Amino acid sequence: MKICFLAPANSIHSYKWIKRFAEKGHEVHWVSIYPLEFPPIEGVTYHEFQHRSWTKDLLKHIIQFRKLVLQIKPDIVHVHSVAVYGTIAALSGFHPLVATAWGSDVLVRGNSFFRKPFVKHVLRQADLVTCDADHMVEAMVNLGVSEDKTRVVYFGVDTGSFSPGKKSPGLSAQLGLGSGPVIISLRSLSPIYDVGSLIQAIPKVAEAFPNITVIIAGTGPSELELRDLASNLGVMKNIQFVGRVENNKLPELLRIADLYVSTSLSDAGIAASTAEAMACGLPVVITDSGENRKWVVDGEGGHVVPVRSPSLLAERIIQLLRDKKFAARCAATNRRTIESRNDYYREMDKMDAIYAELQGSASRTR
Repeated sequence: MKICFLAPANSIHSYKWIKRFAEKGHEVHWVSIYPLEFPPIEGVTYHEFQHRSWTKDLLKHIIQFRKLVLQIKPDIVHVHSVAVYGTIAALSGFHPLVATAWGSDVLVRGNSFFRKPFVKHVLRQADLVTCDADHMVEAMVNLGVSEDKTRVVYFGVDTGSFSPGKKSPGLSAQLGLGSGPVIISLRSLSPIYDVGSLIQAIPKVAEAFPNITVIIAGTGPSELELRDLASNLGVMKNIQFVGRVENNKLPELLRIADLYVSTSLSDAGIAASTAEAMACGLPVVITDSGENRKWVVDGEGGHVVPVRSPSLLAERIIQLLRDKKFAARCAATNRRTIESRNDYYREMDKMDAIYAELQGSASRTR
């Protein structure tokens, strides 16, 4: 079939989704207001709308997208995020329209006085809405969406690429890692991910493990603030800010770690980075946000701690680093969880069947 995606080209989640449907042999068009930040995908035609600001360009983008859709004549339009991208798609008037809610677009913007009407309009116009968590379905139903037109589809993890393996001596040397344990965080350096709580936990962890190394992979507006925090706490020597890491290099980076930590204040379903760490066979310490407890049972896959709890976070980290048998059991449990419940290929096959169903329905009504 012919599928037109309206999705940000700086998102690895969109990239992986779109790549799979091109691999399946569909004719795929990708429309974005951002330049493509990843290698071009064979079989995908990329369309970039020049963008200055939403206030200046929203109407222009709606007109551009409507013209493009009339030219392409896709069987399906699929928009990622029901915020501004969703508004562009909904006002194009094209059907069948699939919308994928990402999290904050519904949980935050859906509760905003000014943005809520736009979110509700997108959800009403979509013929089907996907998300990656049951509580997201509940939030959308509360916004007036019929539960019958919602589906839970995970972004999924490529469990072949993200898998347990030996630590790379070369990468360890490159990063200057010593003999001490390694903790890794892959969340963006934005306030919502609260990486500061992890940094605040490190002095206590360093008392038990003076040679601890914390790898913080990611970029964001809080980076300078987080660096200052680490310096003021005297733990800068234990922390490496390595910036953004390309997705294909993440498995090797995850394999040199002993423990993954996520301190996010809010998640939709399980975060992609958490799922990737679990697939690589790491025990985890994550915050009690979103549906994390549906994926990690406290004491079985690691630990789930309250948000903004640096002291308890430190205790749980120390426990896992000290008890290697417990950590190994958690690692094996996490790998099995992702293999059985969040496999990328299985989830994309599920979506492919949904596309076919919508295409069939559209054909019958034309």
